[in-house]
Amino acid sequence: MKSFVSCLLLISQVAFRPALAQTPRPSTATTAQQRPNFVLIVGDDHDLSAVGCYGNRSVKTPNLDYLAKEGVRFTRAYATTSSCSPSRSTLLSGRHNHNNGQYGLAHATHHFRSHEGLKTMPALLHNAGYTTARIGKYHVAPASSYPFDEALSEDGSNPVKMANQCVTFLENNRSKPFFLYFCTTDPHRAGSNKNLPYEANPHGNKPNGHEGVTETLYGMDSLRVPYFLPDAPETKAELAQYYQSVSRMDQGIGRLFDLLKEKGLWDNTIVIYLSDNGMPVPGAKTTHYEPGVRLPLIVRNPYSTRKNQVCDELVSWVDVAPTLLDFAGLNPPVLAAANRPQGGGEYGERGPTDYFHGKSWKPYFDRINGTNPASFKGDTVFLSHTFHEVTMYYPMRSVVTKRYKLIWNVAHDLPFPFAADLWNSATWQGFLKSGKTQYGQRSKDAYVRRPAFELYDLEKDPQERTNLADSKPHKAVYDTLLASLRNFQEVTNDPWRVKWTHE
Repeated sequence: MKSFVSCLLLISQVAFRPALAQTPRPSTATTAQQRPNFVLIVGDDHDLSAVGCYGNRSVKTPNLDYLAKEGVRFTRAYATTSSCSPSRSTLLSGRHNHNNGQYGLAHATHHFRSHEGLKTMPALLHNAGYTTARIGKYHVAPASSYPFDEALSEDGSNPVKMANQCVTFLENNRSKPFFLYFCTTDPHRAGSNKNLPYEANPHGNKPNGHEGVTETLYGMDSLRVPYFLPDAPETKAELAQYYQSVSRMDQGIGRLFDLLKEKGLWDNTIVIYLSDNGMPVPGAKTTHYEPGVRLPLIVRNPYSTRKNQVCDELVSWVDVAPTLLDFAGLNPPVLAAANRPQGGGEYGERGPTDYFHGKSWKPYFDRINGTNPASFKGDTVFLSHTFHEVTMYYPMRSVVTKRYKLIWNVAHDLPFPFAADLWNSATWQGFLKSGKTQYGQRSKDAYVRRPAFELYDLEKDPQERTNLADSKPHKAVYDTLLASLRNFQEVTNDPWRVKWTHE
């Protein structure tokens, strides 16, 4: 309990830290040396269970496995929301989506957009002398709040082709720092060919396959079904094509690694791989359960001696922006008092809060006096989800510690909504036709109808089967986490904090 209370005190202290300048400035420690390049690779709907180096012996991901051997594999890394646009907005802004305005998907009729004038990571790196480029899936808005110097391509369907399209950019930036945002659409479901069980940009959608890609095919009968899904033929068929798309993405990542080495950039480029949210099936994507938000994070820092190591500290996607700025030797911006209107900051914060909601985990890679590892502790992360599609209103706010997770289902009176691609998945449709009532580790009713609060002991119950919210022996834990969650909402100006008093 001491760590929970310490977390509360830390958040409260951050909430009243004096505000300084808005623009990041190089720190004196790094101005005399070359700043690192950054390559941030984002997989689409890539589940933690679908990576070789995370223990899956069935799926073939040799290049991600190589990255892990060259760097650090994080085991407790969380997307703050299991939905594409909100998750990516958090990555690039360092601010929770309930604060940056990207409440749901940016495209089509959903049309969610972040606040104009948001100071995001690509803009801050550009202002500090970095050349920034993006390729593949973008899926945030407006472009003025997430600006890049170059958009190399909007098509993320062929990861190998994407890598080859980066050649000129890499060549032109061999002598100056750059930030490359590399976002595949694999292994996201394509949803165009109704005759295919998964439709994740599959080989079958193209008569000659994907240009430059050697497809890896999987036999469905040999695959182990993750615990959160029903063990059924439809599930295994989807899983086989899902793994195929994961391997295709991995092949494109390998090609990008080759190009970085060919251009002499590998040894001064920090490479980060992560996913935006969990697998596109009910039970994972759009939920705050572990399969939806606990995701792969692999980091290779060529300047660090940490190789082939595992970090079990808790981190989340709001940490990515402050971490990269820290690696670049930049002081992160904080809200300026002059721009703080009465009653709140630039984005409504209650008091002079830090600009980023996350923390830098760069100290994990640092050394003190050349020998001793610098200390880094991450014992608490917060999660925030409101929409996926515009018709999918189901706000959730959660706090995760080393041992426990508390989920507040704000609109718990509503049935849990289904994203179109999840509802139409072969896994879910097969389950409905089967007439069975148990879906993975939950009953259908428990998945659709949820209580106001869910408390799980992740140490004893990693599959989140037993809700302890009403358990008397866990009342102290529940009360402490609830207070921490409410304080988090106040500090980050969560509009849904009014639900505590209005409803």
